[in-house]
Amino acid sequence: MNEGQMGQSSEGRHDEDTTLSHFLSSLMDYSPTIPDELAEHYLAKSGFHSPDTRLIRLVSVATQKFISEVATDALQHCKARQSSIVKDKRDKQQKDKRLILTMDDLSRALREYGVNLKHQEYFADSPSTGMDQASRDE
Repeated sequence: MNEGQMGQSSEGRHDEDTTLSHFLSSLMDYSPTIPDELAEHYLAKSGFHSPDTRLIRLVSVATQKFISEVATDALQHCKARQSSIVKDKRDKQQKDKRLILTMDDLSRALREYGVNLKHQEYFADSPSTGMDQASRDE
């Protein structure tokens, strides 16, 4: 490399370091949805200990993003599943616009991220199972 390229390389690295340090300092002002104590507990349980709160919050933010993406993907699976219902059943369900997230929707979404989820077959096989009659009619 010549001196011009090395100068550009060190400037780029300096900019990246500045951006990273600014991001890490902004984590101190941010309050993630997942509390620090919860993230710290599970990190400690897996063998990771750090006195730096910024690292704990970074893991919390990454976890929050992961959960958000899985929930969004599960919602898309739920919408696709409900739009593929047979037409005669669809007319009946037009009155009920609720989206019901099932374990199948969640397991399909998680499978996209490499997480294989298996559930017991004894879960309610219908969204109205376990609901009282008044709730079913709404």
